[in-house]
Amino acid sequence: MRGNWVVKLDDPARSVMTDFTEHHLISVAAATQVDEALEQMKHAQVRSAFVTDPKKDTVVGLITAYDIMGEKPIRHIQENGGAREDVTVADIMDTARDWQVARLADVEKATVATMLETFKATGRTHIAVVEEKDGKGPRLRGVFSGAKLLRLTEKARQAGKGAKK
Repeated sequence: MRGNWVVKLDDPARSVMTDFTEHHLISVAAATQVDEALEQMKHAQVRSAFVTDPKKDTVVGLITAYDIMGEKPIRHIQENGGAREDVTVADIMDTARDWQVARLADVEKATVATMLETFKATGRTHIAVVEEKDGKGPRLRGVFSGAKLLRLTEKARQAGKGAKK
């Protein structure tokens, strides 16, 4: 991320999307123990990773550092027994079927303000972006992070600058 990156509310939403044609998609296997997954994310210098099922070669969920360091592992242990070492990414991830998803075609028309409103309305921490290409069905193209969006727009929101839609 650029040091003094200034984002205005009327900027194109795509300007704050992590685009997987420009950045590597970071993933961890669903069976990975949560603390190991956190170490992998730290090493990659990211706060979230997509969860994969290596047997099916598919993305099945999303895990964040906040999920791992927060109450989700504790809640899982309380409900299912065991120890922290037994908690896997699959146990606490947000499953793909529960995601808020945006189509790339819609993102192309949206502003940063629109994405902020979407995060506020849905209460989600991330929004996956899919693209339909070559008639092969939706393909994961990118992701929006609510925390990143808030961080990048803090000055604009405080100053009340930019267009709101």
